[in-house]
Order: sequence, then C-alpha cells, then structure tokens
Amino acid sequence: MVKRPLGGPCAFDEAFREMAVELSYAKGSIQEAARELGVDPGRISKWRQRHKKTDQNLLLNSTLTDEQQQIRRLQRELREAQMDRMAEATRYNPAVSIFSKTDGKCSDL
Repeated sequence: MVKRPLGGPCAFDEAFREMAVELSYAKGSIQEAARELGVDPGRISKWRQRHKKTDQNLLLNSTLTDEQQQIRRLQRELREAQMDRMAEATRYNPAVSIFSKTDGKCSDL
C-alpha cells in the first residue's frame, strides 16, 4: 500500500498513473486494481477519465492548425498555473480556500 506523507498530498508520478489505468482496464474493474495497488478507487476513475480526454484531444489536435494547437496548449498551461497558484495559496493560508469559493451570487461589500 502506498502511504502519503503526513500533512502532504499524495503524489503519484505519471508512469504510476498510466500503469494503474492500464491495470484497471486489464482487470476489468477499478475496484480490483485499486485494492491491488492500495489506491482509492476514485483516483483511478479520475485518471481513466483524464486518459480518455487525452486520447480524444490527440484526435482533435490532429485536425487543428498549428496556431490553434498553440492556443490550446497555452490555455491549458494557464489553467494549470492558476490551479497551482490556488493550491499554494491554500496550503499556506487555509482561509483563502474558504473565501475563494464562489456560490454564484454576487456580493457588493
């Protein structure tokens, strides 16, 4: 079983994620693969979804122009940078995560 460090997120490298996805398809069950690897089944499910999106994006990218592919790549990098920034902010100040969540209502304070 893989254990995460105390107080820190559990980080699995990309090779492990791909192997877990392949194992779940080979076994025909996310539950069995998760049990065997000591990982939460929800993680493997998310990794499988991401794997499917990547495959779909590869098919889509083959029909896009170079400029369109560059725009998509830059948009993806921007999203990842924004998520990393939010993760760092919440790591150092947990109150940020509380106040940064929106409920869809606008407030003029």
